[in-house]
Amino acid sequence: MTLRTVPTKPFDDQKPGTSGLRKKVSVFQQPHYLENFVQAIFNALENCKGKTLVLGGDGRFYNRQAIQTILKMAAAAGFGRVLVGHNGILSTPAASCVIRKHSAFGGIILSASHNPAGTDGDFGIKYNTTNGGPAAEKITDAIYARTRYLQRYYILEADDVPLDTLGQTRLGEMRIEIIDSVYDYAEMMESLFNFAAIRQLCSGNTFNMRFDAMHAVTGPYAHEILEKRLGAPVGTVMNGTPLEDFGGGHPDPNLTYAHDLVETMFSAQAPDFGAASDGDGDRNMILGKRFFVTPSDSLAVIAANARLAPGYHRGLAGVARSMPTSMAVDRVAQALNIDCYETPTGWKFFGNLMDAGRVTLCGEESFGTGSSHIREKDGLWAVLFWLNILAVRQQSVEEILLEHWGKYGRNFYTRHDYENVDSSIAKDIMAQLHTHMATLAGKPFGTRRVAYSDDFSYTDPIDGSVSTGQGMRIGFEDGARIVFRLSGTGTEGATLRIYVEAYEADIAKHTQDTQHALADLIGIANQLSGIREKTGRTEPTVIT
Repeated sequence: MTLRTVPTKPFDDQKPGTSGLRKKVSVFQQPHYLENFVQAIFNALENCKGKTLVLGGDGRFYNRQAIQTILKMAAAAGFGRVLVGHNGILSTPAASCVIRKHSAFGGIILSASHNPAGTDGDFGIKYNTTNGGPAAEKITDAIYARTRYLQRYYILEADDVPLDTLGQTRLGEMRIEIIDSVYDYAEMMESLFNFAAIRQLCSGNTFNMRFDAMHAVTGPYAHEILEKRLGAPVGTVMNGTPLEDFGGGHPDPNLTYAHDLVETMFSAQAPDFGAASDGDGDRNMILGKRFFVTPSDSLAVIAANARLAPGYHRGLAGVARSMPTSMAVDRVAQALNIDCYETPTGWKFFGNLMDAGRVTLCGEESFGTGSSHIREKDGLWAVLFWLNILAVRQQSVEEILLEHWGKYGRNFYTRHDYENVDSSIAKDIMAQLHTHMATLAGKPFGTRRVAYSDDFSYTDPIDGSVSTGQGMRIGFEDGARIVFRLSGTGTEGATLRIYVEAYEADIAKHTQDTQHALADLIGIANQLSGIREKTGRTEPTVIT
């Protein structure tokens, strides 16, 4: 084996976003592109000699090839041990679990999350720190700075490492352990939830469910936990074999892209419970029989029922939500007399709060929910929490939601996504909105009057860091809100998201259609942004 120094030149497009670096597969396949970014990660880290690294991904195309390159570069960088998921598979929450359990220095996760996969699809890479969470901005900024002037990278010339055999091997002086991708994560879930009660629910004759793994990473986890450990019938897990192209689908667990599950759950013979997870396993969608649970409501219901799960029986230290997420959980926090934090979008913003013991539960409206058990959002964890609640309360999903709204009121909430918008048009829309922000306070729109409008900024209460430009907020005197935000998760064009929310205390109005209940606010949002005129779109790409 030979340590090789390879001359290279910087690429000008390697700035990580909120979830690492995401590009088309063809971009990563360029000579030196992946290697440059990996070397920049290693150069930005301090004292990784002899340390443990966790490595794995969601199984999408180019996952296995990238792992081989990273292993050889990790050996060249002097890591002492690398824990690699069997067949290169590690869901994002499982990777966080493994990092924390084995006190690893950090981990590299290969995923583009809910983005499409395949030879023409997307690929991604991000670094997670020793707490198991995504690297903070100061680290991603340091990585990006090093990509700007990188002149060489280091790699060990060696044969590829077999990824399909559990056990240990060596690459130069570095020990490699191919670990069971599911075991550590499944053991943690069993410690948090009442598996005996859930097993009785899932294996009985009066309850049935479906879980859609969307041919992505959660298939092996769901087969092991739901079907084997909890006794759900074989066939409960749909699309459970991970494929390099995710079966040609879009692995985003929403009403548009999880069409197989949605069709099943809204059929005449619908199961009692349905759920789906995304490409890398950190997102979730919850459905009852012909009933959709918004991610915001899901977070609020979990918070209100947290004590029903053994791992949370002592209650919650606090809760947190991203700014665009509805304020439903705020009402639960107020009733429980605990703090509720509003942060920018991006799971890394929850990390400091969890590390400081300020919050136990957190969530984002983009189908992400989690807790302090790890430092990533966790799709299957949320599914198990719902099963724990259903097993204890012996009610349907719809009954639980109606009772919840009856107690706390309902926050009607929707998100309209305009995907693959020309980037210049999207930026122009946001720039014009920014200009209007200062003039909206006190302005009437129909029966509503604007109370405030701003461009959301956040000061981290733990480390004092400031994040600006996090989305435009328009708040009305009756508590309704409209939020505009550009998403950074795609690789083509821009995704412009419009979030609309209104609170309703009247129980008689809780079952009305969401789009109807929010129609006037949706009209105001379209009027203020001019999105339909400027994009030529007559309707959003996705409505949730």
